Amino acid sequence: MTERAVAYYRVSTARQGASGLGLDAQRAAVEGLCAARGWELIAPPFQEIESGKRVDRPELLKALDRAKLTGARLVIAKLDRLSRDAVFLLTLQNSGVRFVAADMPDANELTVGIMALVAQSERKAISTRTREALSAAKARGQRLGNPNGAATFKRAGKGNTAALEAVTANATARAAEMGPTVERLRSAGVVSLGGIAAALNDDGILTARGGRWHASSVRNLLARIDAKSGAAA
Repeated sequence: MTERAVAYYRVSTARQGASGLGLDAQRAAVEGLCAARGWELIAPPFQEIESGKRVDRPELLKALDRAKLTGARLVIAKLDRLSRDAVFLLTLQNSGVRFVAADMPDANELTVGIMALVAQSERKAISTRTREALSAAKARGQRLGNPNGAATFKRAGKGNTAALEAVTANATARAAEMGPTVERLRSAGVVSLGGIAAALNDDGILTARGGRWHASSVRNLLARIDAKSGAAA
């Protein structure tokens, strides 16, 4: 069976995203690696346009979810570019999804774990140096801060972001992951057990055990989804 892969690209600014600056190189690296190893890229690539300081990664979570549902591996272009991004590294490490980076194809979960620890340590060191510098400036009588800072952040709509959650491998979590996909199929008129199984297989989505869908496995999935919906009601 051909190995399957899901591509994830990231640029830091909207300008880069609009112009394609940096994306072409990432795409070429990922496609080149997949071609060299005989991997099939499935689904459209997932592309994130955001600052490295943000802690939410919606497209990364979508890419990881797609890779997990289809049994594919996540492929990125440059792991070294993200080596200081603790949020990305920890999300990747905790996801349980296999991954490979075109610039560091031998990197593994241990490599990423070490990078995440280094990134966290560096962030703490930067924070400590910043506090010390501000304290020294204050001691010199220098006026600090922006009197309109709070209002500025409020106008910008910035606030606490939701904590990232790793996708768990148990059946209940699998049902929650599959819920939107099943609802989409039902909305499209695919309601029979056999029909849903065929649609999931056509989309390349695997069961929790990595196999093909059958009417019986769809029945079990729907029972879990309905039970979760009943508990939430």
